[in-house]
Amino acid sequence: MNTITGAGGSSAGKKLLLVDGHSILNRAFYGMPDLTNAKGVHTGAVYGFLNILFSQIDELQPDYLTVAFDVHAPTFRHEAYAEYKGTRKSMPEELREQVPLMKKMLTAMGIPICEQAGLEADDILGTLAKKAQAVDMDVVLLSGDRDLLQIATDRICIRIPRTRKGQTVIDDFREAQVLETYGVTPLQFIEVKALMGDASDNIPGVPKVGEKTATQLIREFGSVDGVYEHLDEVKKPALHKTLAENEDKARMSLFLAAIKTDCDVELDMEKAAAGGYYTKEAFELCTELGFKNILPRFDRDVVEETAGGFEPLEIVEEKALAQMKDTLLSEIRSGQEMVIGVWPVLDFPGYGMESPAVLTGVGISSSPAGAKSADGNWFIRTDGAGENNAAVLSFLKELRTAVRESSTASDSRETSAASDLKESSAASESKENTGSMLAVFGQKGHMFLWGIDAEAEFSEGIRMEGILDLLVGSYLVNPLKSDYEIEDVASEYLGISLQGAKSLFGKKTWARAFGEEPGAVISYACRAADAIRQAAPLVRSKLQDSGMWELYTQIERPLTFILSDMESLGIRIQPEALKAYSDSLGGRIDELEQQIYRETGETFNIASPKQLGEVLFEKMGLPGGKKTKTGYSTAAGVLEKLAPDYPVVNDILEYRGLTKLRSTYADGLMAYVADDRRIHTTLRQTITATGRISSTDPNLQNIPMKTDLGRQIRKAFIPREGYTFTDADYSQIELRILAHMSGDPGLIEAYRENEDIHRITASKVFHTPIDEVTPLQRRNAKAVNFGIVYGISSFGLSQGLSISRAEAAEYIKAYFKTYPGIKIFLDGLVSSAKKEGYAITMYGRRRPVPELSSSNFMQRSFGERVAMNSPIQGSAADIMKIAMIRVWERLEREKLQSRLILQIHDELLIETAPGEEETVRRILEEEMEHAADLSVRLETDVHSGADWYMAK
Repeated sequence: MNTITGAGGSSAGKKLLLVDGHSILNRAFYGMPDLTNAKGVHTGAVYGFLNILFSQIDELQPDYLTVAFDVHAPTFRHEAYAEYKGTRKSMPEELREQVPLMKKMLTAMGIPICEQAGLEADDILGTLAKKAQAVDMDVVLLSGDRDLLQIATDRICIRIPRTRKGQTVIDDFREAQVLETYGVTPLQFIEVKALMGDASDNIPGVPKVGEKTATQLIREFGSVDGVYEHLDEVKKPALHKTLAENEDKARMSLFLAAIKTDCDVELDMEKAAAGGYYTKEAFELCTELGFKNILPRFDRDVVEETAGGFEPLEIVEEKALAQMKDTLLSEIRSGQEMVIGVWPVLDFPGYGMESPAVLTGVGISSSPAGAKSADGNWFIRTDGAGENNAAVLSFLKELRTAVRESSTASDSRETSAASDLKESSAASESKENTGSMLAVFGQKGHMFLWGIDAEAEFSEGIRMEGILDLLVGSYLVNPLKSDYEIEDVASEYLGISLQGAKSLFGKKTWARAFGEEPGAVISYACRAADAIRQAAPLVRSKLQDSGMWELYTQIERPLTFILSDMESLGIRIQPEALKAYSDSLGGRIDELEQQIYRETGETFNIASPKQLGEVLFEKMGLPGGKKTKTGYSTAAGVLEKLAPDYPVVNDILEYRGLTKLRSTYADGLMAYVADDRRIHTTLRQTITATGRISSTDPNLQNIPMKTDLGRQIRKAFIPREGYTFTDADYSQIELRILAHMSGDPGLIEAYRENEDIHRITASKVFHTPIDEVTPLQRRNAKAVNFGIVYGISSFGLSQGLSISRAEAAEYIKAYFKTYPGIKIFLDGLVSSAKKEGYAITMYGRRRPVPELSSSNFMQRSFGERVAMNSPIQGSAADIMKIAMIRVWERLEREKLQSRLILQIHDELLIETAPGEEETVRRILEEEMEHAADLSVRLETDVHSGADWYMAK
């Protein structure tokens, strides 16, 4: 059979794209983060491979495509081949397990795979390339292996991807480019390699012969044979000697490096014909692997086929809504356990009274508990602010009330975080296992839909029985995945492939999408609601099985309501003050700019690392310059070491800080001021792996605190008229948790002495009377205290304190000798995480640590630090959340007008009503300090003021 079958005369002028499978997969593996899907399967190499492949398909538009892989057979075509090729370093296990996955993906896409036992992929590629050229085809061969340059011709182009400035660029090599770049022809290129060798491919070459010498020899003598035929003409004694002594290695290297182009392999061009890659099977696999950025490539008909038939009932008339409502509510109230999935189609134009949320409709799916198929999948269309909209909102409120009453009737024992977090595991798991369940996704974003009357419902604590938020629940099960969407949940828990809203509708608002494609929006909303309904019991079971159901019901679920309330309230800001602050920064920036020009004697772009590096390290001759491919490094770490001795570097660092301060905060915050003159940050509880709340759009948790000038921006944040701010901050919460969790008597006693913990530690570590501890000793002890929490290494500590690594190691050794219980505790955390696969907080929050099983030393080291830090930082996050809930509930229960408006790491900010100052202070101190029962006291610093700066 011909090697290129089905080609014939019609192939003339056509383009064949050949891909070196292992080479590109290997490149993708090392160029991508260690990605995993929801089931923990490593996917980074496959994802990177697909991105490279799709970019080549889009750019080249090939007529044919195939991918070749090595098959590592137990025998080789030559004994020496076994000796050298057989000893190549084995691939990491994380990459090895992705090879069959990659082949599965290619098969699903209909891309033929060429592989044959006993043949290297480059032999297959070389053979196919030459045969395709013989039938008048153009060939592009994609590989990271430069050995393949030996087969380059005018019709065979070798494409070599490489990384430049963090981006992948492609170098194209035809015969002319090989000659221009390497000074030899493609055939001679392999002769050069035979002399110089290639350690990465275990090709020995001739010892002490490098690329430059090998190239000169081949240019002069034409080939390895030519070198040895004219060996007497090589005059340099050392070179002559090594060539003469290693002729066998040179000839063996030539054999090893030479690519065979006459192998008995075939390629069916009909199967290799380009196109048709985006199949149903490929869509399902991409969904399973979590490749959301690839899903938009699939046509909607493929998605429809994957999702299966769906017939939602569109509710238009109020009469039809009433009928549906009566049916559903009567089922719930009759005692029938129902599961209801809800997906609101909701737009958020902005905050403030002038831009309320717009509800376009609601998808609803319901069924008796335990049933897979839905009784019905409905879409309720609203009419904006009209009567129908009011009827829909009324129905949703009644629905939540009915579910809550059903859940309360089935089990009235549930308590909020404000009451008791120590119920037995069995009691906790039994809760809400009966009664109806209302399942939603991203409840915080549509809390207003449910008509919650906080004063009426939460006077005895936030109780939201019967509600399961799949976004929060799925996050708890797998906190490493921070961008959960409903399609992820559908894929992970149900094996259902749903196309995401972004890929279906792009950046359109829901209202616009509904106006243009009502059928598609209705279908999407109902499918999403149905997926939520089906997945809810499974997510609940996962939470219960992992011991996190109580964490969800008593901390995360009530917190969702509080965060929604805080976002809605926002924090008042003075635009005029921001403008004045920006102007003051601008004045200082201008002063520094002129001062830097005078000190350097040159006008240049200070913000340009390249120009700055040249000025500092070439023109001024400052020491410590580290030149990279793009110029001298001017990273903060480099400049901070120079700053004490060179005032100009100090000025540059200040200049950098102020320009960032101005652009990010002084000017940047102006874009977020809403119509009500308040900033409404988004508080997210499903981002960080440790459970910390994060702030985005804008990030108010990064408001500067280290310098007074940075802190000045807080003066622009003010309470409403007549109110003040009360700010409470935990003192050293993570160190106190470390003392409690480790049980180390020395650290516990140090805290109970109620003295400066860093001074006490310095006294013990450096064997110095406490009243003789120097500021430097205290600073060093503080760095060790906090560094231990994060699993700091001697290298990290040495960098932070600007001391030698040996000295840093001695500090850490002395610290563990002082507090031996901490060393035992931290080692135990690592051992436990290795055994169980996760770290765990005091409240049962799990943080998977897959890095501990990595074959990469750096990743394993990172995993060890995570295993040590996550239980401590995660417990701190849990305690802060408990405190938030209890503070909010106290404000509500005591019917105060003061409101919790912001959380920043270990800090709470309350907008305090006049006359309530002392009450608010007392509430903050009592609830924050008693949020957890530790062996050391939780302490808070509470301050008040007319603006955030004064309060902090």
